This record gives sequence, structure tokens and C-alpha cells, in this order.
Amino acid sequence: MKRIDTQFLVVGGGAAGFAAALEAAERGAEVLLLEKLAQTGGSSAMSGGCLAFAGTDLQRAAGVEDSAELLLQDLIEVGQHDNDPELVGAYAAHQLDTYEWLRRQGVEFSPSIESSSGQSVPRVHTVDPADMVRTLAARCQATGRVRVLMSTRATRLLRQDEASPVTGLLAEGPEGPLEIHARNGVLLASGGFGRDAELVKRFAPQYAEAVFVGGDGNVGDGLRMAWKLGADLRDMAYIKGTFGKHPTDTHNNHSCLAVYKGAIAVNQEGKRFVDESISYKLLGDAVMRQSYHTGYQIFDQPIFESGDDRVRILDFNRRLQEGLVIQADTLEALERQIELPAGTLRETVDRYNAAVDTGNDAEFGRTALVHGQGALRRIEQGPFYAYPSTAAVFGTYCGVRVDSGMHVFDVFGEAIEGLFAAGEMVGGFHGGAYMTGSALGKAVVFGRLAARSAVAADADLALNCDA
Repeated sequence: MKRIDTQFLVVGGGAAGFAAALEAAERGAEVLLLEKLAQTGGSSAMSGGCLAFAGTDLQRAAGVEDSAELLLQDLIEVGQHDNDPELVGAYAAHQLDTYEWLRRQGVEFSPSIESSSGQSVPRVHTVDPADMVRTLAARCQATGRVRVLMSTRATRLLRQDEASPVTGLLAEGPEGPLEIHARNGVLLASGGFGRDAELVKRFAPQYAEAVFVGGDGNVGDGLRMAWKLGADLRDMAYIKGTFGKHPTDTHNNHSCLAVYKGAIAVNQEGKRFVDESISYKLLGDAVMRQSYHTGYQIFDQPIFESGDDRVRILDFNRRLQEGLVIQADTLEALERQIELPAGTLRETVDRYNAAVDTGNDAEFGRTALVHGQGALRRIEQGPFYAYPSTAAVFGTYCGVRVDSGMHVFDVFGEAIEGLFAAGEMVGGFHGGAYMTGSALGKAVVFGRLAARSAVAADADLALNCDA
């Protein structure tokens, strides 16, 4: 078995992994990064490219007043006060610096700032996610301190005994087995387990019929390796799908969210079934309880025109051009096309418009477009549109328990020395629901924090030796 020695070992070539590798390299560390597949990016590259940042120059240019304190408040609220305050606080404290760090690395953000799930003010900062990962990977290469092994799967973590630190891992590469030792420890940034049917069924049986989208490598490798060492888990009960995925579309790996621009969601019976302004994770729960696990987002021409082709979840025109949005001149014609019971769509829309006029949605209590902001809009000007929507599990949003330094903890509340986690591997951050942009955001923020902890451990060791 071939042995490799390095200073810091990163498992996973997505946003979290490359952010960690680059941060460590910029701090003088030698890094080895393993990617199981033949290409980098993982689920990060397949995402909608939204990152939740607060207090940025782009927000100020758009006249948006935001702060780390408001972001913190929103994250706790949308998480239903069941997320870890330490993790949420770490994200809020370091997110603005991470935004500026990404800009310095050459990551390009759209100038458009949008509102979305869980945000009391607009704070969706949009990138091309695959380009972002490629940019971070290129910056890693430019440091001369990061080595990447492709098509190399980590299989088992290494430590001498239960009281010893993690010193590396075993892996399988194209040329055979590897034994890799890392004196600063191992970072698991290997994603979730949305592609592992057995694990999904174990933790989220209610989503057995959902569409699963994510990196092909997301089969829980990192979770199982940490689990074997006794790692504690967080938020396993909160695995949820995201509302807005077209049930038959194989080209778009992200949702369309016209509901956050004023659309309503109706089921196959032609009835509304939820307050459309809530987190699209909770909307996902709601649609999975409907007939055929499917609903329709219903909207009119002004709402259609309010879309933004720079933001994937709001790119209504592209979906129309792809034949995914159903269009009709009247609500009655639209109703016939999507085969709802006769008269139900007109009745539902009329009732909703009356609620908008009176400011009292007696059925579901909707008061805003999304998370308390944006005035409700009548649906009245043709042509009218319907977007078939189910829930897609883009990520598992749960994982191992960590502290603000991304150290992994075991079931007895003790740190597993030498083991770190970041990105989708981490549990405890989201809690009961999800803010748009916080998954991709935490990948980069927490990846950098993990690297800082690992490099600091080496610095502490040097100081102790000097003493």
C-alpha cells in the first residue's frame, strides 16, 4: 500500500473543500485534496448559485440595509429556534469577510440582489456555481501548495485508538490503495447522502417518492466514516425537499420559485394548500402531502415579467422557452390544460384575489411574498401560467455535530481530535427549515473556518515546542 504524507487533508472537491484548501494554503499549509469522482464541483456546482450574505457593497448599491445581526436573527427564526446558536453565530460573524474574500479570489457576483426564502431583506448574492468552484480550484493550484487527487475515494479514517487523534485515512485511487497521513488532521467536506436510497429511507421516509438531485458522489461516505468513530449527529429529522422542481424536467437541477414573486400554489384538485411565503423546505413538506406529490404554481403576466434571468430560481422565461411552463390566455383554458376540476381554478384565484384586496388570507394567513416582505399581488392579467412543481431533495441539510471551529464531536460531547467537517457534512446549522443561500454560503464560510482551526493547531504545537 502506497503511503502519502501531508500537512492537511481535505476530502471532497466542492465549494467547502476548495475553500478550505485555499484558506489553508494561503496560511502556509501544504494541502492534499481528494475527489472521489473524475470531475470536481459536486453538489455545489449543481446548485442555484445563491449565497446568503449581509452588509455587502452590492446590497448598499441596491439600497438594501442589512447586517450580521439581522442575518443571525433570520437564521434562528427560519430554523425554528432549533439550530445551534454557536454555528449560526459563527456564520453571521464570518460571512461578510468570506464574501469579500471570494471577490478577491476572482469570483464574480451578479449585481442583482433578490429576496428569497427566510430573508427579511434581499440578500441573495448569485454566482455561477460551477465557475465559483473552478475559480477556487485554480487559485489553489496557483498557490503551489495544494495537490489534488482525482478519482480517489476515502474509505476509513485512521487513528491508533479511541483516545488518539485522527491522523489520516485509507483511500482507493486509480492505481490502488493509499494510506494517507496528515499531521494537521482531516477535513470531511464530502457532501451529504441524497444519492443513497437506504440512508434517505432511514432518516426521511416521507421523501421516498421525491426527486433526488445532487452530486453523484453524495452517498454518505464521510458520514459513515465519522459515524464509525462515534460522531454525534444533528438535524437528521429535518431532511426536507425543496419545492419548485418540475417533476419531469431532466435539464434544470434547481427549483423555480414564482411563489416568491406572487404566484399561488394549487394541488391537483385546484385548491391552495399552503402559505406560499414560507420556506421552500416547508413548502416541500406541504406538496409531498398532496395528490401525486405534485402541485402547480399559478401566476399571471405581471408576475411572469417580474422574473430575473440572472437568478436561476427566478428565470421564468427560460422555463417557458424550454416548454416547462404552461401558458393560456384565460384561467379556464389553463385549467383545462393542466386537467383540474372544472371551475376550481377560477374559484381559487378569485378567492385569493379577494384576500389580497382585504389584506386577510383567512385560508392560510399569507401576508407577504416571502418571509414577511413584499406586498401580495392579484393574479388577474393574462396570459396566465402554470408551473408543475414537486419537491426535490437537493441536499440533506444535516450531519455531524461540530463547534464553531468545525471540530467534530462524538456522542458523549467530546471532540474527536484531528477531525473536522464542513459543507453538507455539518448538522445543527439549519435547524427546522432553510434560508436560501445558506447551504452554499456555509460551505465556503465553514470550509475556511475548518482550515483556520487545522492550521492554528499546527501553530499551537510549534509554540508549545518552542516553550
